[in-house]
Amino acid sequence: MTDIARNMPWAAKAWSVIQHRLVSDRLPHALLINGECGVGKRLWAETVAELLLCESPIERQPGAPEPCGHCKQCELIAAGSHPDRRIYAPEKSKMVRVDQIRALSAFAVASPQVAHHKVAIVDRADQLNINAANALLKTLEEPLPDVTLLLVQESGRPVLPTIRSRCQSLTIPVPSAEQAEAWLASRVSELPEENRPDAEVLAKSLMLAGNAPRLALEYATGEFPGLRDKAFEAFRQFMKGQVAVGEAAKEFKAIGMDNALWLFESWAADLARCAAGGAPNDPEASDMLMFLARNNPPWRAHELLQQVRDSREASVYNASVELEATRLLMAWRDLMPRKRANRAAAG
Repeated sequence: MTDIARNMPWAAKAWSVIQHRLVSDRLPHALLINGECGVGKRLWAETVAELLLCESPIERQPGAPEPCGHCKQCELIAAGSHPDRRIYAPEKSKMVRVDQIRALSAFAVASPQVAHHKVAIVDRADQLNINAANALLKTLEEPLPDVTLLLVQESGRPVLPTIRSRCQSLTIPVPSAEQAEAWLASRVSELPEENRPDAEVLAKSLMLAGNAPRLALEYATGEFPGLRDKAFEAFRQFMKGQVAVGEAAKEFKAIGMDNALWLFESWAADLARCAAGGAPNDPEASDMLMFLARNNPPWRAHELLQQVRDSREASVYNASVELEATRLLMAWRDLMPRKRANRAAAG
């Protein structure tokens, strides 16, 4: 059984909302679960599914049911073989395809096989192609009493308004720095000692992940922090005219499309913060971003964010990482003052 209050305390409020709605028979037929990458939206949705399918929910506190973890339904979920819980997620195409949603529609109208209810999770609803979105809309327009749809959406990624309007929304927030640090330290302590990242790597991973703990764990135990440092250094050198755009773009290719676009997006968001008088989330980029903020109107940051969104749309159709990185690097270079005497200030 997953204990949300213990394992994901930042999601406890959203969990409590579900518990109270379930007890009062006010649970919606479709729920849109929103949150930043790495805050645990998918795990939270799976726990909701477990609660809805559990035969014998327990109440440690009145009006706050939790899955028992021991009944037939909970055992099937733990084994990953419950026939009345389905998960639909992007596959090789990076999109949720229309045939997946057609399978969901068939699942929705069928009778439950072993439980009293059915749950379908769409991870992620912001990655539906247009045909899949239209197919899902038909299912949302004709809700059935024995099925609940849980749609997972990453913050900043749009969902069709017609889909959003037919769902109730809940947000899984980013935890506080203290919560994120405690969660990450707990998970790292479970690793073999030789595989545990040091405190510096953990702190950097949390910074890069914006305190999203599950993403920070992925970073801390993988190669991303080192690859990010190489990409950032190439970015700085390119902005100062010390390397060619093609050479810089290769470092972004090494981290993949999603991570490359995330980095450009986070720096553009930090540039917007600097332009508004705030401080960037990425302290290593602070000097460069503050310099650019002093030398450009605020709308330039928002223009960069839109260009990242355009690249993200292009990535769905297997656009080249190097090509998109080159385009974005050139857009950043356009922010540099024409007089190169101040170039060093960007370093």
